[in-house]
Amino acid sequence: MTDPEPHWNLAWRLREVAQRRPFQRAVVCAAGRDRAGRARYTHFTFAQLDAESDALARGFGRIGIRRGMRAVLMVPPGIDFFAVAFALFKVGAVLVLVDPGIGRKSLGVCLKEAEPDAFIGVPLSHAARIALGWARRSLHLLVTAGPRWGWGGHRLSELRDAESDRYPIAAMGRDELAGIFFTSGSTGVPKGVLYSHGIFATQLDFLRERFQLDDDGADLATFAPFALFDTALGVTSVIPDMDTSRPAHADPARLVEAIEDQGVTRLFGSPALVDRLSRHCHERGIRLDSVRCVLSAGAPVRADIVERMVGVLGPSAELHTPYGATEALPVTTIESREILNETRAQSARGGGVCVGRPVRQVRLRLIRITDEPIEVWSDDLLVPEGEVGEIAVEGPIVTAGYWGRPHANALAKIRGPDGSVVHRMGDLGRIDGKGRLWFYGRKSHRVETASGTCFPVPCESIANEHLAVFRSALVGVGRVGAQEPVLCLELEGSSNREAHARITREVLALCAAHEPTRAISRVLFHPGFPVDRRHNAKIDRTALAHWATRRLG
Repeated sequence: MTDPEPHWNLAWRLREVAQRRPFQRAVVCAAGRDRAGRARYTHFTFAQLDAESDALARGFGRIGIRRGMRAVLMVPPGIDFFAVAFALFKVGAVLVLVDPGIGRKSLGVCLKEAEPDAFIGVPLSHAARIALGWARRSLHLLVTAGPRWGWGGHRLSELRDAESDRYPIAAMGRDELAGIFFTSGSTGVPKGVLYSHGIFATQLDFLRERFQLDDDGADLATFAPFALFDTALGVTSVIPDMDTSRPAHADPARLVEAIEDQGVTRLFGSPALVDRLSRHCHERGIRLDSVRCVLSAGAPVRADIVERMVGVLGPSAELHTPYGATEALPVTTIESREILNETRAQSARGGGVCVGRPVRQVRLRLIRITDEPIEVWSDDLLVPEGEVGEIAVEGPIVTAGYWGRPHANALAKIRGPDGSVVHRMGDLGRIDGKGRLWFYGRKSHRVETASGTCFPVPCESIANEHLAVFRSALVGVGRVGAQEPVLCLELEGSSNREAHARITREVLALCAAHEPTRAISRVLFHPGFPVDRRHNAKIDRTALAHWATRRLG
């Protein structure tokens, strides 16, 4: 472990910004409406956020929250969320973030695995904790952000210790644990990804450099962990009036309201949120002229969504679709002009979805497809140039492993010859002659037929070209090695049997015209795909395959 230095602690970035620009707003949150129906907002400046997190850090220390302790934070994005998160960083505690949207059962598994010492949450989360027995054996420190309903512990408001002196931020080593962030769980029970202070610092620098995250901007932050990055970068985070665990259900009118009220210059959102917002603006002739940059990630972003979103932005605005995962972010990125002018046409023919070139210092390679662990790296793992393989990445943004999941670590991590960690993304793709990565889908979602492998994303990109198709999903029915490829369709609007028959004929004609989809002869219509709640864009193909199997009898 490296020697501790204050600058590795994410909280040190907040303090530096607070000293340089104390009166700039750090976080702005929707806070109800006035009698005329206009949105109200509350905020912290950077100086206020630094002082508030100092006051809470003193209170946390007083009740026994110390360096290295794991503390669950279950407070919705808002000024309390930011103050508590940075207070935990300041004392050197490990921030444990679990998205409530993953469901009660998965929440219980995640919290049991994390073995947290402290639980900081709103009253509803404490009620659920008691009723469902979350982390009952490990928890011994309880803090409630709001009124307590009969359980013990402390109220957050009572812990504020507002001295005049600044709190001494814990000097953390580069490799010391800063957080455990759980994945979305789109391919099973979510896994707790280990974030060191060094990983956080490196990701911040990469994001600033690659996406020009300047200090005078305001970011519409629809995903809480990314909002923490904004604050550490000195960017104003605007938290709109929405349930951040259900982005596909956000009211686009309220997103537009927040953008216009706060002069938002950047927007980060899942493809489902960007789709919803762009449709709303396009249909009503609304232009988002203040927005200079849009980032959309979490699942492949269809070219028609990119085109529609670009159409409601100013002429100089950029839209990036970075590729990565909780375990390694960002890996690659591509800008909308390249998508619309070049790669879109190849996607429509079954070439996959282009996610761009690797970011600086990230080494990207493709290895042979296997579901078995790989302990040590060897160049013999590499696939020949131009072939599809599993995406493996190495670099300073790659996390070391998962909390309490040795089997998952064995499946996802390869030990490099120099002691580095190579992360297997669990995704498939190919690299073209320009060094760009083309995404083919999850490894676990490939369909193994008697005549070969069908990859989901190339097939779905072809089907999605039909104007009536909202989204599609390829699933396999039957025994692996002899699966039947079945294309499930979710349509744009309501339809009847006659329309289904026509769309089936037209989609199958599209499939017959392209090599990746020629093996598909069966189409099913689904009323609404099961998707993850974090991004509302990752399709649960396992559940969909079970549904298709039942339908086909």
